[in-house]
Amino acid sequence: MQGRIPVGYTPSAMNPRTNSISRRSIVFSITAFLLICGSLFAQDETARSRAAAVLDSLPHAKKIDQVALSPDGSQVAYIVDGKITVTLVGDGSLHAIAAEGNLALRDVAWSADSKRIAFLADLPGDVPAAQVWTSAADGSALAKHAEMKGYVQAPRFSPDGSKLALLFIEGMPRVAGPLQPMTPLSGVIDQKIFEQRITTIDRGTDHLTQVTPADMYVYEYEWTPDGKSWVASAAHGSGDANWWVAHLYLVNAQTGEMRDIYKPKLQIADPRVSPDGKTVAFIEGLMSDEGSTGGDVYVVPITGEPARNLTSGIQSSPYALVWSAPDRILFAENVDGNYGFASVSAQGGAVQTLWKGEEVAYPAGDAWASSKSADELTTAIVRQSANTPPEVWSGAIGKWKQLTTLNAEIKPAWGEMRNVHWMNGATRVQGWLMLPKDFAPGKKYPLVVSVHGGPSAACVSHWDERGMGPLSAMGYFSLCPNPRGSYGQGENFTQGNVRDFGGGDYRDIMAGVDAISKEFPIDTKRIGIRGHSYGGYMTMWAETQTQRFSAAVAGAGLSDWLSYYGLNDIDEWMIPFFGASVYDDAVVYAKSDPMHFVKAVKTPTLILVGDRDGEVPMEQSVEWWHALADLHVPTKLVVYPNEGHMFIKPADSRDYALRTLEWFDEWFGKAP
Repeated sequence: MQGRIPVGYTPSAMNPRTNSISRRSIVFSITAFLLICGSLFAQDETARSRAAAVLDSLPHAKKIDQVALSPDGSQVAYIVDGKITVTLVGDGSLHAIAAEGNLALRDVAWSADSKRIAFLADLPGDVPAAQVWTSAADGSALAKHAEMKGYVQAPRFSPDGSKLALLFIEGMPRVAGPLQPMTPLSGVIDQKIFEQRITTIDRGTDHLTQVTPADMYVYEYEWTPDGKSWVASAAHGSGDANWWVAHLYLVNAQTGEMRDIYKPKLQIADPRVSPDGKTVAFIEGLMSDEGSTGGDVYVVPITGEPARNLTSGIQSSPYALVWSAPDRILFAENVDGNYGFASVSAQGGAVQTLWKGEEVAYPAGDAWASSKSADELTTAIVRQSANTPPEVWSGAIGKWKQLTTLNAEIKPAWGEMRNVHWMNGATRVQGWLMLPKDFAPGKKYPLVVSVHGGPSAACVSHWDERGMGPLSAMGYFSLCPNPRGSYGQGENFTQGNVRDFGGGDYRDIMAGVDAISKEFPIDTKRIGIRGHSYGGYMTMWAETQTQRFSAAVAGAGLSDWLSYYGLNDIDEWMIPFFGASVYDDAVVYAKSDPMHFVKAVKTPTLILVGDRDGEVPMEQSVEWWHALADLHVPTKLVVYPNEGHMFIKPADSRDYALRTLEWFDEWFGKAP
C-alpha cells in the first residue's frame, strides 16, 4: 500500500471479483468523466498562477534508473533515459550500449567474468514485449537472443556464461506489478492467472525454455555457484496478491522441480547464496509492499530449515545484502532515517557498522563486487540527498569516488533539510523537516505534514522535485515523519502498528506536529496534511480525529476497510497487519476505519487517484469524496485516466503536484 518509487514490481493475474464489476462500471461511467473534466478548470486562478510558477521554476535532475557493478569491480554500467553507459572505474572512459531501433533499455546484468552484459530492450506498443540482448562491455559484439511477447525482467548469466535466465510472463497484457495500471474488468470474469516463470536462453542456440512450473509465480531468484540450481522466492496463484505468502525454494535448473526449503513467518526478500553453495541469506520482516524491503538478516541451509536470525534486536532495517566473504554477510540498512552499511558473521554475533550518513547510498542488486575483505568490498551506488542531486559513485564502502557529473549544474531551489526527533510518551520518533525556502526566523510559516506510503517504508533525505521540495519552495515547513510502522528503528518498531492502524502511528505523527510547532515558527492555524497510499489513509484518518488541519490532500487513500478488502488486488498484505481477514475479525478493522468516523470531518480535502489503481482502488476515493460532499465539507476529487497506484505519465505527475500546491495555497489563504 505504499505508492513508492520504486523499483521492479512483480506481476499478477487480473484477480477479478464479480461483486466489483457493477461498482467499477457504474462509478466510472456516471461520475468519473464529469469529475475529470469538470474539476480540471474550476480552480482558483491566483492559486494556480503562484503554484504553477513555483513548480515550473524547480530544477529537474536526471534520474539514474539502475547501477550495476562488474564482478571484478572494474566497470560500472548505469541507465539514464533508457540508455546504458559503461564506465571504467580507473580512468573514467565511457562506452555507450545501444540496441537496434534506439529502443529503451533496462535491466542490465554482468557475466561472471566481467566481459559481457545482458540487457532488455522494450518494444513499442500497448502490450508488453521485449528483446533480450548481450554485448561486450565496450558495446561491441552485440547479439540479440530472443524477442519475447509478454513481460520480461531480471536477466542473469549462469556462472559459466552459457545460459541466460530471466523472469518471464508469457502473454501478459500489461506491464507487471501491482503499482502499474490494472487491466479493466469487462465481460465474464474467469480465473486466468499469468504466472512469472524462470526461463532460460541457451546462448549457443538461442533456444528458450520455460523451466519452473506453470502454476508457480517466481518473485526473485539467484543462480547457485555450480549453475545447477536457483534459489527463489515463489508462491502459487496471483503474483500481485501472494508475494506476502511466498516461500523460499531450491529449483532444479534442468527439470524445474521446486523443493520448499523455508516457510517464513512474515515476508522475505533478496535471497543470496553463499560462495560455497551451502547457505542462503535473505531478509525477513513485516513488509507492506513488494520491493520496499526491511527486516532482519536470516540464513538457512540450502538443504532446508531451520533458519537463524543474525540481526535480532538491531535498531535499524536491513534492505539489501551480499556475501562479502565465505562466512560473512554485508548489508545496506536504513538507520534512524539515514542510510548505512554493516556486516555480520554468518554464524551470528556482533554486527559491525561500516558507514552511515544522510546521503542515500542505495546499491542495486548487482552493485557489489568481490574483495579480499568485507571492509574493502567494492560497491557502486547512486548517492543523493535533499540538497545533492543523484550521481553514480563507486569504491570501498565510505571511500567512494564520484564517477558521473550528470547533474553537476543542478542546484536545489528549496530550503534546508534537517533530521529531527521527538518523543511520544516513551517512544522516540524520527523524521525529516524541510525548512521554507529563504527561511527567516522572525516570521511564521505554514506547515504541511507529508506522511509516507507503506506503512513499511521510511522518509529519507533525497532529491525531491515533486514532494517536500515544492512545498518548501512555496514557503512552507514540510515534515515527513517516520512513525511506528516505519523502517529505521528495528523490526519491533516496524511491527509497532500491527492491529493498531491509526493508533500509535497517528499519535506519533501528532506528537511531531506539537514538537515542531514549539521549536520552529509555525503558524498553527495553517497546518496541512497530505500523503499517498498509506499516507492517503492516514490523511483521511487524521481528519476524523482532529480539527487542527486547515487543509488535506489524500492521494489513493483507503477510506473503508470492508469495501477495500473486496476490491483490491493485493489482499494478502492485510493479514500480517490485522491478524485475520475483515470477514473473520471485522472489529479490529472497524476501529481503524475512517468511514466509521467520517461525520467528524471538517477539513477541506482534495482527493487524487488513478482510475486503474489495484493497490488502493479508485472506489475508495469516490466513497470518501461522496461522504464529504454529503456532509458539506469542501472537497474535490480528481480521477486520472489509465493511471495505477504509481503514476507513469509525466503530465499526470506534474498535475498531481500542482493541484496539491494549489489546494494548500488556497486554504492557507483562507485561514483566519
